[in-house]
Amino acid sequence: MSELIISVSGLRGIVGETLTPDVAARFAAAYASKLPAGAVLVGRDGRESGPMLSRALIAALTACGRQCIDVDVIATPTLGVLVQERKAAGAVQISASHNPSPYNGIKLFGPTGRVLDGATGATVREAYFANEASWVAYDQLGEAVVDKDPHSPHLDRVLKTVDVNAIRQSNFRVLLDSNHGAGGLLGRRLLESLGCELVAVGAEATGQFAHPPEPTASNLTGIAQKVREENCCIGFCQDPDADRLALVDAEGRYIGEEFTLALCIQRALTQASTRGTIVINGATSGMSERLAENAGVQSLRSAVGEANVADMMIANKAVYGGEGNGGPIDPRVGYVRDSFVGMAQVLDLMASTEKSLAALADALPQLSIHKTTAAISTADLPRLFARLEKHFPEAETQTGDGLRLAWPNQWLLVRGSNTEPIVRLIAEADDPTQAEQLCATAADLIKLI
Repeated sequence: MSELIISVSGLRGIVGETLTPDVAARFAAAYASKLPAGAVLVGRDGRESGPMLSRALIAALTACGRQCIDVDVIATPTLGVLVQERKAAGAVQISASHNPSPYNGIKLFGPTGRVLDGATGATVREAYFANEASWVAYDQLGEAVVDKDPHSPHLDRVLKTVDVNAIRQSNFRVLLDSNHGAGGLLGRRLLESLGCELVAVGAEATGQFAHPPEPTASNLTGIAQKVREENCCIGFCQDPDADRLALVDAEGRYIGEEFTLALCIQRALTQASTRGTIVINGATSGMSERLAENAGVQSLRSAVGEANVADMMIANKAVYGGEGNGGPIDPRVGYVRDSFVGMAQVLDLMASTEKSLAALADALPQLSIHKTTAAISTADLPRLFARLEKHFPEAETQTGDGLRLAWPNQWLLVRGSNTEPIVRLIAEADDPTQAEQLCATAADLIKLI
């Protein structure tokens, strides 16, 4: 049996094994005990277990005296926007992101419409383990209401960030693969609002994934072929809760997720209103870093994790940010990774430059990332980090999220897993051999411990 994973941002487990209605209800009650007064939104992606978990969460929240607004199937970034629009105390998203169908999870939002920061998330986690709950008497129970149009506020915000008329005049033919997750509902509305001729694949939120849900090259071979066969100029591929976006060009070439963020940042840096400090995480490609350097603006790297990126963006008044897993964050829309922002703004870049996706991607700094893992216990990580710093004395070091070693044209990140006795080794360089060698050197040092 897989263990239930509980972190500061929520929980994830296998439905019927580690994630049961009881677990969901207790977690919701712990969350409610730490929120300010107000209603709580409850949404879900398209997974088959979503309705069951939604009912369990709503029951627990109303039993704690909370009004619940049931928004049913909704993308994660849309839920963040809606927290602000409905002036809610918070929100719960039921999703296991890119995990397979047996999994589901719970992601928590605060009253500002962003994923809970680490400190607040830690208090909820502690409350869950302590079985904290504020159950109320029969005459103080909350009620559940349905929000009939939870998507329009998000649509409006995204459209305000782009030149809608220029995109419409381009008459783009595009493919959207939502893979039967939550992205099809708003995705269709957005692309049709932008005047696109749409080929929709997996638009129905049934949870019956047509291919493995993580939008990687190996999982999207069929979609890539369809983009080419349908004569689309671009393919947009979402994960189940639609906070991540991978791109496919007109020839069916997988452009990927790292390029989604880099292209959005490139566009942001060309406009006066969004030309300024950017934030990416420590595992994100240096493409965005180099774009910022060329534009003469500051780029910062946070610890891995959406909440960490948002924290650093807010603290430094960054105009743009995101993670290299296909998650741009535009503060004008919300501090949540957002595939819809990615789609609209990549189309805007194509329209304004009159260039194809392939041409835009090929013009970006071409770097090579290599990722692997190695077995090591958590207790041995300090010794490993000390060995790495000694072996690479010339590197600039950054700690707090594992160990990141950086040189002018390459970097290595070594992070311990939160769920397994392994480390993740991620390196990037101008040449793929250099990136592989950095990971290999780190792996060799691990063998000496």
